[in-house]
Amino acid sequence: MSLSEYVTLGNSGLKVSRLCLGTMTFGTDWGWGSAEDTARTIFNSFLDAGGNFIDTADAYVSGKSEAFIGRFIQARGSRDRIVIGTKFSFNTDPGDPNAGGNGRKNIRKSLDGSLRRLKTDYIDVYWLHNWDTTTPADEVMRTLDDLAREGKVRYIGISNAPAWYVARAQTIAELRGYEHLAGLQLEYSLAERHIEFEFVPLALHTGIGICPWSPLASGLLTGKYQRGSANVPSGAGRLALVKDSGNPSFLKLFNERNWQILDALLDAAKKIERPPAQVALNWVLNRPGVSSVLIGATKVAQLNDNIGALEFQLPDEIQRKLDEASRPETLYPYHFFESTMQQMVTGGTQVRSYTSKAALASR
Repeated sequence: MSLSEYVTLGNSGLKVSRLCLGTMTFGTDWGWGSAEDTARTIFNSFLDAGGNFIDTADAYVSGKSEAFIGRFIQARGSRDRIVIGTKFSFNTDPGDPNAGGNGRKNIRKSLDGSLRRLKTDYIDVYWLHNWDTTTPADEVMRTLDDLAREGKVRYIGISNAPAWYVARAQTIAELRGYEHLAGLQLEYSLAERHIEFEFVPLALHTGIGICPWSPLASGLLTGKYQRGSANVPSGAGRLALVKDSGNPSFLKLFNERNWQILDALLDAAKKIERPPAQVALNWVLNRPGVSSVLIGATKVAQLNDNIGALEFQLPDEIQRKLDEASRPETLYPYHFFESTMQQMVTGGTQVRSYTSKAALASR
C-alpha cells in the first residue's frame, strides 16, 4: 500500500486515501495541538504525499480547525481534489438545546457554519458526530437526503452511535430511496475492538465503510508509555492533559489488559524492526470492513511515521499473536454465534454466509 493508492468509502463511488488526516489537533486553544503554521505544513505534507481525505468537525477547537482548513485549501486552489469530511452534533451555544443534537434545525445551522468556515459550497462527507438519544433516525436521514439532493452534501456517514440505530438509518434509506450511509466513524484499535461484535458485520452486509478513529489508542500504542508508571509522563502529549477529563475513551487506557497488549505490540515491533505506532496502524488498516483510518499529528515527523504504516505487511505469525493478545472478552449473546454453539445449529456441517465471505475476500 501507499498513500497514493485509493479505496472506495464503503460501497460508494467516492475514492479516498487509506489514511485520513484528522484535524482535531489543528489549533492550540485546548492546550495541545498545532499552531496554524505547523498545521498548514502538516496539511500540505499529507496532500503532497498523495493523501486526499481530510476529517474535521464544527466542534473541533471551537471551529478553528475548519477555519484553518478553509484557508489552507483556498491557498492551494485545489478544492475539488480534496475530500473534506466534517461533522455536526455537539452543542456550540450552551443553554440552547437546539444548538446541538441531530434534529433538522441544528443540522442545517451546523452545515451553514461549516460551509462558511471551510470556504466551500459543498461537503464531501457529512457525519453525524454523536447519537443524541432523542432524534428519530428517519428525521436524520430525511434531512441528510435533502442536503444531498440540494448539492450541499455529497456523501453521509454516522459516528459514535449504537449499531441498531445505524442499521435502522440505513434500512430507512434503502426503503425510502434516501441517500445511503457511506461511512461509519468508530473507535478501533488493538486496545478497543468491541466494534467487531456488531458494527463490522453491519458494515460488511450493508456496504458501509469503516473509518477508525484513535487507532493508536490516544498514543498508548506508540510505545512511549511504560508499564507501572503511576502518572502519565510529563510532555507525553494529549493524553497527559485529558486523562482526567471524564471522557470514557481515556479512562480505560491504563489497565492491565492494555499493558499486556502493549507488551505484545512492542515485541512484534522489535521482531519486524518497525516502530510500534506503525505496527498498530497497519493492524487496523487490514481489518475487515475498514476503508480509511484516521491519523492525527502535531508534527510533520509524526505524520511521516504514520504514513510508513502503509509500507509493509504483517507476517501471519505476528498478526496472529496481536489478534490473540487483544481479543476482547466474548459476552452474551455473542458466544452463541461462535463455533461451539453454531455446530449445534448446523448439525456439525460447515455453513458460511455468501455475503460475509464475498465481503471478506474483497479486502
